Amino acid sequence: MASSDHTRRRFLSLAAGLPAAAVAAAVLAGCASNDPLAAQARAGDNKNYVAGDGSVTEYAKDQRKPPVAFTGTLYDGTKVDSASFAGHVTVLNFWFAACAPCRVEAPSLKALHDEFASQGVGFYGVNLRDEQGTAQAFEQNFGITYPSFNDQDGKVLLAVSGMVPPGAVPTTLVLDKQGRVSARILGELDKGTLKALIQSAAAE
Repeated sequence: MASSDHTRRRFLSLAAGLPAAAVAAAVLAGCASNDPLAAQARAGDNKNYVAGDGSVTEYAKDQRKPPVAFTGTLYDGTKVDSASFAGHVTVLNFWFAACAPCRVEAPSLKALHDEFASQGVGFYGVNLRDEQGTAQAFEQNFGITYPSFNDQDGKVLLAVSGMVPPGAVPTTLVLDKQGRVSARILGELDKGTLKALIQSAAAE
């Protein structure tokens, strides 16, 4: 079965600490002249985000790339090897505190984590720019108890290169029990959609 893209909603894709020129170049590279993202980048109106189309992609088993491979550091200093994800479904949510859609979707992520924790589904945030205090304040505000990687050095982002576009925050990945990306949500997630993607991966 071929992979399928479904437009769910528009989202705000904030520049994750990259210079404006670099973000614009990344958006424009490979974009057709009538691409709405390219048009926004060319506009140069200093609004500090690019509004994407919001898409959900599910990958058939025979089309998935090899398991993600990285060792990342959580904000408490704990080292986590992605090899430990094997055997259960894992959700990776790329975020940072000043990202408006990240704040909107935070309650949904908390609720899904609470719902699936007893089923062994792992949740990890991947914070691309915040210092520990800023990240912890965000987590406390939304009651989030699952940990986040401090990915200011970009190690986790590099490990999923091609799956998470530069500046596309939030992005959420669902990893299957082999640690392969089985689904991706670009932009602000819909709770029901992510729940269905987790259930699908868990049922395999």
